[in-house]
Amino acid sequence: MWKGKSRVVIPKGTYMLDSVIFRGPCNGPIMFIIKGILKASTDPHLFFIDHWIGFQYIDGLVVKGGGSLDGQGPSAWAYNDCSSNPNCKPLPVSMRFDFVTNSRVHHLRSINSKNSHFNLFACNNVNMSHIRISAPEGSPNTDGIHIGSSTNIRITRSIIGTGDDCISMVSGSQDIHISGVSCGPGHGISIGSLGKSPKEFVTGITVTNCTFRGTQNGVRIKTWAPSLASVASNFMFQNIFMDNVNNPIIIDQQYCPKPYCKDDDSKVEISNVTFRNIWGSSSSKVAVSLQCSGIVPCHNIKLVNINLSYNGPQGPPSTSSCSNVRGQSFGPQIPSSCI
Repeated sequence: MWKGKSRVVIPKGTYMLDSVIFRGPCNGPIMFIIKGILKASTDPHLFFIDHWIGFQYIDGLVVKGGGSLDGQGPSAWAYNDCSSNPNCKPLPVSMRFDFVTNSRVHHLRSINSKNSHFNLFACNNVNMSHIRISAPEGSPNTDGIHIGSSTNIRITRSIIGTGDDCISMVSGSQDIHISGVSCGPGHGISIGSLGKSPKEFVTGITVTNCTFRGTQNGVRIKTWAPSLASVASNFMFQNIFMDNVNNPIIIDQQYCPKPYCKDDDSKVEISNVTFRNIWGSSSSKVAVSLQCSGIVPCHNIKLVNINLSYNGPQGPPSTSSCSNVRGQSFGPQIPSSCI
């Protein structure tokens, strides 16, 4: 069998593509060069599957080419009832990477995904750069890049505007480095939600040199309430510009977007989190909101050189709000620190 490099090329042009999985292991590195526009199906009978384009069990994969993935999401978003149906069926992720290692994904565009644009699960050493992601602000569950159970992931020099989190990291995410990302519209860059299953963890996240414009949140950590015992630790958010962001800095340990939530505390322990050199404007008066658990308070939380003004009608300046937080503040603090 051939053990050298392999290459798949999609030339310039527009092509319809049904759901497909490329499954390894392969005998050598493999490269997908997408130069054209790939369009997903608009047939509702083909919607309820977890992927559109999938790569599994591949080492040394490269996906690049400057082309586009058009998920044709408007044809499917009306079928998303997950906000009211706990047993909702999945809509396809535009491009999934499962058990992919030592790989690069760069110079691609994804528009109007039916679900998340890119999903990484059980991956290691994957670099993503020069990715452009776009979907309307109101499109449901269209996370830009969703990461779980993966280590050593780098996301750089990318532009993400979508209807959900620009980047989301859930349990098993370790050593994730995000830099040079522009986010907006969207729900910001989020760690969580955490605590739905026992012993979940996220650790070693760095978000630096990023810009948020008109997003619902900026940098966010969220845990379910109530939740099972889990750990979230060692996060650095630094050198970040916020432009008219509703919740620029937020820890939310009472996260529950669905009705009839129980009034109970989260059991996720959040520790060793630094917010440094974060400036710009907040579209809400509460620019810094750190709402932690009464059972396991957040500890070793640091606010360093924060300058977030309220971008609203004349009146009181921006404020901060803290609950069950143990930490320290250093340098200038606008709003005045609550820790």
